[in-house]
Amino acid sequence: MDNSVTKYSELVQHQHINSMNTLFGGYMLAWLDLAAGKASSRFLKETEAWGAVTRAMDSVEFKEPVFLGDWVNCEAVVYEAGKSSIKISVKAYAESKVYGKRLACTANFTFVAVIKNDNDEFVKFDHNISLEKEN
Repeated sequence: MDNSVTKYSELVQHQHINSMNTLFGGYMLAWLDLAAGKASSRFLKETEAWGAVTRAMDSVEFKEPVFLGDWVNCEAVVYEAGKSSIKISVKAYAESKVYGKRLACTANFTFVAVIKNDNDEFVKFDHNISLEKEN
């Protein structure tokens, strides 16, 4: 299984700014979740899964402030897989001409693969993908 880096970017705009003139943390969390979701989608692309849903967000750490006009570039990597679960590490880098590139936030996510059942409801799906390399 290929566990390459999945990238997702957002430009910080006026609607993203809080009263401290920095990025509101909720937007950062949403962007990290989208990056992890994109990584899980790529991870499951060869399966019958409809996608995956966020089960948990752990170890969130806001490391540096992010400002209006910064680009937030997320890099997500799948680092563990269970029968239906997918664990993803995401690093968000803020980048601007003024402040350069800096690690702004990190988090770990657990996603669960889902599929539609006969009642058209989403249920857990065992993807059974291994991250171990075959010889």
